[in-house]
Amino acid sequence: MSHETQAVRVNGLSFNCRLDGPEGAPWMVFSNSLVTNLSVWDRQVEAFGGRYRILRYDQRGHGGTEVPAEAANLDVLTEDAAALMAHFGVSGAVAMGVSMGAATVLCLAARHPDLVAAVIASDGQAGTAAGGAQTWQERIDFARENGMSACADATVRRWFSAAAIAAGNAAIPHVREMVRTTPEAGFVACATALQSYDIRAELPTLRQPVLLLAGEMDGAMPKTMRGMAEAIPDARFVEVPGAGHIPCLEAPGLFNAAVETFLAEKRSAA
Repeated sequence: MSHETQAVRVNGLSFNCRLDGPEGAPWMVFSNSLVTNLSVWDRQVEAFGGRYRILRYDQRGHGGTEVPAEAANLDVLTEDAAALMAHFGVSGAVAMGVSMGAATVLCLAARHPDLVAAVIASDGQAGTAAGGAQTWQERIDFARENGMSACADATVRRWFSAAAIAAGNAAIPHVREMVRTTPEAGFVACATALQSYDIRAELPTLRQPVLLLAGEMDGAMPKTMRGMAEAIPDARFVEVPGAGHIPCLEAPGLFNAAVETFLAEKRSAA
């Protein structure tokens, strides 16, 4: 299995990208959440990298990708993904995203249906929740006042259940390090994008099969994503038992099993 990391310049920024898996295999593209980087998908690459050619990238201002001079919005995040896929000659991909990345891949599927054959969206919403703009502003202000190390502690408390923290889930140090090393300006640029977006009207236009997943312990997210599944013509919702906001990392066995079932059904339908 080949793998390589490279910098790719699109949309005025240098993006940190990584390719894994056999050349010529079907494509899988991964999009990370706010305050994480492409390593959030390590366990999925282990599980699916033998059968898929995998493109991962750090969203703008995150990981090894350049920090933009201006705030982002969901349109920009979507076009970043589309431009990177065009650079690598990707079409008909399984597009997988978590949180901010979930909104990105859903929007990508709606706007660029030729690029996306199936969508797997985890713990993300199709629009800013009521009161979300204020919540994000408070988090932006907190980061500016206290730095990203303080954000790491707050993020762990939000993303993991008390039981997972007490049990010392193996993903917690990884999450803490990803948050701590996210550039503050990159966090602010993308948190701004999450303050005011809404693609709910585009969900009924999706013509790809869609798997929506949410951690059982991720607040209102399971209820929100169940509602999204009802709006999408060919969608199903799976709740990941006991998991919080990042089940791909916190409960990879359960997460990957749900993905495997979805992909197997997609293959048999084809």
